[in-house]
Formats: sequence, structure tokens, C-alpha cells
Amino acid sequence: MENTVNGIHHITAIAGNAKSNFDFYTKVLGLRLVKKTVNFDDPETYHLYYGDKYGTPGTILTFFPWENIQQGRRGSHQVTEIGYFVPENSLQFWAKRFDAFNVPYDKIAEKFNESYLAFSDPDGLKLELIAAKTPDARLPWETEDIKAEHATRGFYNVTITTNKVQPTADILTNVFGYRFLELHGNIHRYITDEVPNAAVIDLLEIPGQTAGHTAGGSVHHIAFRVKNEESLMFYRDKIAALGLNITEKIDRNYFYSLYFREPGGVLFELATDNPGFDVDEPVDELGTHLKLPVQYERYRETLEKTLPKLN
Repeated sequence: MENTVNGIHHITAIAGNAKSNFDFYTKVLGLRLVKKTVNFDDPETYHLYYGDKYGTPGTILTFFPWENIQQGRRGSHQVTEIGYFVPENSLQFWAKRFDAFNVPYDKIAEKFNESYLAFSDPDGLKLELIAAKTPDARLPWETEDIKAEHATRGFYNVTITTNKVQPTADILTNVFGYRFLELHGNIHRYITDEVPNAAVIDLLEIPGQTAGHTAGGSVHHIAFRVKNEESLMFYRDKIAALGLNITEKIDRNYFYSLYFREPGGVLFELATDNPGFDVDEPVDELGTHLKLPVQYERYRETLEKTLPKLN
């Protein structure tokens, strides 16, 4: 099979209070908690994964919630906005819902001839709900108050803020196979034709913008999707040949991954579809058990007592 990058796999961000993070993403936004595990490097901190029913790549937003972490600052060399697809005519529903839950948001606006609603999570992470004109056939995760006609479908895009578009654009086009689509002000839109959704990367060029500070309310990294380990290693060779520093293959239990920092300063990951989030619990029970990497299983009793209670 031809090796391709198939849009966004997942996005990982940093939060503060774990319970506030869980309540916001499951109860306000209506996402499913797909996996409750711990940070591989800090087992006393959760790694929480939110997405659709199956944990489909392109719907997965993950968090490291570090209690009392300082607030981050948006700036260049960062992913600064995360965009979710929502059905047309659903933005008023969301504005009313944000009013009810005291969620800070901006007025409904338009860019690239599409309406969107920008808002912030409890840690200040900036997100957008986008009533995109491109159809999205993904099945939503529904809750008691958020039904299919309003529910998110997964990622539509991310926005990367940079001082200079070209170095990052070169990685997207020459390595990942994206193409330039259009320009809106100083936002350069790139898209892959390999997948129908989670396919858009916007590069916001602000030459004088100071570098952001990655902490609470910041995106830690963005992961791009590949089919399997063979494709993963194909891209490792391709990226290493450019002289960029890229990790060895890492087993993240639910996918295999590589990390490198692209020339614009953003941490990029490549992640496989396999083995998936149902490798250690059935689809109907995703997110209901604390799943630990094998090296931390012997600490289960202690971790179950010390990790914050979510429900």
C-alpha cells in the first residue's frame, strides 16, 4: 500500500485540574472519555483521551492534567487553535449552551466563507466550532443533551501560529503530501486529499509575534495519522534525510509513534492507526477503567488512591 499521511490522528494539550477538564469535555462539549490512563513519564498524572464512540483517529483530543500548573501563553511556534466540525445551523445551540455553562466565547464570525464559534476551555485552551461547508459523514457521539443535529464530529482543522509560513509549509507539502488550498488574510490553508475530514492545517503568519509559552491551556503536540508501522518508518527515513532530529519508534500502547520538531518549532508526532483503543477494553467500556502501561501495573493500588477522582 502507498505510504500516506492521513490527516490528524490526535492532538495533545496540557490542563490543570483533572476533574474540571473531564467535566468540561464530557458534560459541556459532549465528547466521550475514550481512555483513562497515565502519563508514561509521570504516572501520578493522568493521560485522558476524549473522542467519538470508537476512539477514531481524527477525533481524539488528549490531556495531561497537571494540578496547579502555571498558565501558558499563546504565541508563535505553537498550535494556537483547535477546530471541530459541527453541523450547519448548530452554532446558536452552542452559544446558548456556553451561556448556560458560563463558557467564555466570541461572537459567531466567518473565515474561508465558513461560520465558526470560538471559545475557551477552563484552562484557556482556544477552540473553535466550525460549520464547515465540506460534508462530514462521521457518526457523532451523542449524550442526553447533545444530539446528532448539534454534536461535534471530530477535528476539522488546527491553526499553527508562526513567524514565517514557508519552513512549516515545506514539511506539510514536501513530506506529508498536503497542498496549499487558499489564503484568508494572513492565514494560509493547507489540506490533504487522502481523507475527507481532519484534513486541514491553517498556518497563521505573524512575523513579529513573540514565541508562546507551553503550559496550562496550551497544545503540547499535534499527531499526524499513518496506517501502520511500515508507513511510520517510511516517514522516519524521509524526515531523518532532511537532517531533522526524530525519535526512534515508541510504543504508546494504542498506537506507535515518532516525534520531531518541525522547522517552525512545533512538536509533530506521527502515529499509527494500529492497534487502536479497543486493544485493552471493549468498545462499550472504553474510558471506564484505569488502564496502566505494563511498567506501572505494580503501582495500581497506590495510583488508584492518589489519582484524582473524575466521577
